Amino acid sequence: MSFNAFSQFLEKYPGYKGTTAIDLLRKKEYQILDSEGHIYLDYTGGGLFASSQLKAHHDLLSKNVFGNPHSYSPTSHHATKLVESARRYVLDYFNASPEEYVCIFTQNASGALKIVGESYPFGDGCRYVLIFDNHNSVNGIREYANAKGANVQYIPVVLPDLRVDESALFEELGSTERGCYNLFAYPAQSNFSGVQHPLGWIEKAQALGWHVILDAAAFTPTNTLNLSKWKPDFVPLSFYKMFGYPTGVGALLARKAAINKLHRAWFAGGTTTVTSVRGKKYYPADAPACFEDGTVDYLNIPAVEIGLRHLQSIDMEKIHTRVISLTGWLLEELIALKHTNGTPLVKMYGPLTTNDRGGTITLNFIDTSGELIRKDLLEKEANKRNISIRMGFFCNPGAGEIALDISTDELASCFSRPLYSDRLTDIDFQQCIDPKATGAVRVSVGLVSNFADVQAFIAFAKTFLD
Repeated sequence: MSFNAFSQFLEKYPGYKGTTAIDLLRKKEYQILDSEGHIYLDYTGGGLFASSQLKAHHDLLSKNVFGNPHSYSPTSHHATKLVESARRYVLDYFNASPEEYVCIFTQNASGALKIVGESYPFGDGCRYVLIFDNHNSVNGIREYANAKGANVQYIPVVLPDLRVDESALFEELGSTERGCYNLFAYPAQSNFSGVQHPLGWIEKAQALGWHVILDAAAFTPTNTLNLSKWKPDFVPLSFYKMFGYPTGVGALLARKAAINKLHRAWFAGGTTTVTSVRGKKYYPADAPACFEDGTVDYLNIPAVEIGLRHLQSIDMEKIHTRVISLTGWLLEELIALKHTNGTPLVKMYGPLTTNDRGGTITLNFIDTSGELIRKDLLEKEANKRNISIRMGFFCNPGAGEIALDISTDELASCFSRPLYSDRLTDIDFQQCIDPKATGAVRVSVGLVSNFADVQAFIAFAKTFLD
């Protein structure tokens, strides 16, 4: 690592000096990164866990006996106590009053969104509005809306920053069908471009008669979400994105006034108080139990509280400052790279400054003739250097289609081919719309990223000059 480069970095981003405690934390709790030579730059894909998280969870499991919570035995009571403690801690972490919000444990953020989609009271003429910049788990709710006769409308994001035209958005939100339930969904932070969409939209949309889904999966790992100030109706979360472990546990934080509008078309073990076969009747439990199908992951849920306590011990403001500092430097350095004929090495998709953005950067590499450098080549070379980055559309086709200028006509031409009437693989799609359909390169910094990590990626990028 160049001392001169680090000095220049600190001069531009002096706040980074206040995050040195994270460097010490990395040496103590995340030592495998440096001992094994990993350059981990896929924090939007998944967070990393600390060794102390594993130890605390292992100690808990090895020193206790836990039983299925759906009983009143001593082991069941012990498990229930820890699950409910984690539930309370999640609400407390997000400053969500238990009088106003309920925490429903799910498999992940996608599972949380499926609960809303399958249970929301869409009807004929009701509306589901979402922006182009959404994860596929949010896009998927449109199938439930369509099936119930609701109208689905997408609001595009606009180049070059991939932000929404607010006037267009609120013109659309200003139109609702009376007597209908209407749902609006958007991410607090894009998992494609890192854009942070305004949290102020929540209250404005609700005032116009909309329930609001705020997808917080990409936002919460490096930002504070205060649910006493911002009050979306539904907040899906994946905890592994925040602190790495456990995987397979997420949550839906839902306002009680909104969750009471949801109706499920089925029931499962644990979701009812009484079910009768002969009587052909069942009585649903109250939330959260009525949405937690079967037995919750009672051995892993206590690790959620361990992970949240770990984040709190570091301080989210410190994490945010570090991430934004590294993101700013990475943007500036990559933008400055040019081939000898003056052609820029990279094409960025999204904001070029740190204003209202997170630590996710999406780009493509360009050769001297202005053509995209193949993703398979980029990935192969990154893997040789033990650099973990991500390629593709990142389950966010709307932002990707606008960023890479994949038109409606191109998509229609591809999808209408008889060969692809029932099945279309990603390879097929690339052959339909090559080379744009290969997507982009995503680099994301997070909790324990450091200057050496971003410098390693910059050095990797320079190998593609000329």
